[in-house]
Amino acid sequence: MAVPKYKTSKARSRRRRSINMVLKTPNLIRCSQCDNMIQRHRVCPKCGFYRSNEVFKPEDMA
Repeated sequence: MAVPKYKTSKARSRRRRSINMVLKTPNLIRCSQCDNMIQRHRVCPKCGFYRSNEVFKPEDMA
């Protein structure tokens, strides 16, 4: 079984952990109906369409 020769420094171990704590920006695409920027696989809040099908009317949300 492998045993470390030296103690891992705090900076090295914290750097290794902090790499995985990065916030990622969501992938945005243009809505095919109104050209609004939306997240993938979500209903457009501006026009209410998803995959060229109207899911809801936007005035229903107001």
